[in-house]
Amino acid sequence: MTDKAAQGQQPGGGAAEEIGAKGPDELRRQIERTRSELGDTVEELAEKMDVKGRARARAADLRDKAGAMTVQLRSSAAHAGHLMQERASHAGHTVQDKASHAGHAVQERATHAGHVVQDKASRTGHTAQDKVTRTGHTLERRAEHGVPWPARPVVQAAIRHPRPALVIGAAVGFVVVVAWRYPRR
Repeated sequence: MTDKAAQGQQPGGGAAEEIGAKGPDELRRQIERTRSELGDTVEELAEKMDVKGRARARAADLRDKAGAMTVQLRSSAAHAGHLMQERASHAGHTVQDKASHAGHAVQERATHAGHVVQDKASRTGHTAQDKVTRTGHTLERRAEHGVPWPARPVVQAAIRHPRPALVIGAAVGFVVVVAWRYPRR
């Protein structure tokens, strides 16, 4: 007997009536109701006893949950990947900008240093050229006043054109050394 019958209710859910049927039609209705309730109870018991079916239903639920979690994890991983890519790109651009600024600063300093060296070399060259010019003028004045007349044009030509004078002087020096080293006998 079910709990409903023990509490004074009939299995159909109505209030407690007389247990006996009033007629054959009433008896048939009670039998149909009892069969229906018994069928529902048997189905519920069969579902509870069907371990394979319950396991399949549970497995299907777990598969659905796992699929949903997989989609969620993939989405999270993709988002994290995009986020890291953006951060790496930003960091790369920052490093590139800093390197570019540092390169420009080095280039400016090198250019400035090059200009300073060029200016100093130019001044040094002009100073040396001025000294050479003054020395040449001094030598020309001395040659005009201090060298006797027959040698004066030769000395002035040597002062104006020093290379040929050096070549000729080296040749004369060579001849003198050879003549001194190997005298005629």
